[in-house]
Amino acid sequence: MSLGQKVAANLPLLRRYARALTGSQEAGDGLVRTTLEAALADAAFKNEDGNIRIALYRVFHGVWSDTAAHEAPAERDNDNPQVGGAQRSLATTTPRNRQALLLTTVEEFSSEQAGQIMGLSTSDIDALVAEAIAEIEREQATQVLVIEDEPMISMQIEDLVLSLGHTVCGTATTRDEAVEVAKRNPPGLVLADIQLADGSSGMDAVDDIMHFAEVPVIFITAYPERLLTGDREEPTYLVTKPFDEKTVQAAISQALFFQSGVPVGS
Repeated sequence: MSLGQKVAANLPLLRRYARALTGSQEAGDGLVRTTLEAALADAAFKNEDGNIRIALYRVFHGVWSDTAAHEAPAERDNDNPQVGGAQRSLATTTPRNRQALLLTTVEEFSSEQAGQIMGLSTSDIDALVAEAIAEIEREQATQVLVIEDEPMISMQIEDLVLSLGHTVCGTATTRDEAVEVAKRNPPGLVLADIQLADGSSGMDAVDDIMHFAEVPVIFITAYPERLLTGDREEPTYLVTKPFDEKTVQAAISQALFFQSGVPVGS
């Protein structure tokens, strides 16, 4: 397999990570494009004979760190509620612990591999992950709508949501049911499967909900790469089935992190 083919195979996963880290499809995909440009100009990357995915994420982190370090206050987008809220959060919170958490949960790197990506020791990564988990435990609670047609998975998600201190405002197995529940009891977060019981789509259900409520959404799917092409409007947060509970926990925390300045649960 050529270098180009190896890079292409890992792009969907890098897009997932970039979107979760920035809270935006547009911003995340923009950083991925810059990462590809930087990688093509990097002789060491082109001669990489080890783990291409680690090398690609390492280049991404160089781009991310450089972008964050050079962002001037005047460039902050205060007119866009979502982006403005994300920037305010990043201005007051140390993002490295969340990077370490996302790398070791959502992206499933080991602490050693995450350390190679971030230029840190394994013990440093473990300490950052512990910090991030402590932050999660201090997060303000919100109401969560679960859209999932498989009863056992729905129950697993509900139990996890409750264990994190949130409440479940309702569950749904179809598009119409999800919209009805959201209208009756507006959620502060939505966890949605892609394919629902009656053949309807969780993405369509979310689109309907977004017409009357702006709320962060985490999609759960067995095929995340199909939704991470960068060619159209796509989910910002994706969790792969079958999932580890720590992965869902990290995704929930990151989605709530990018609230638009409105207190979670208000």
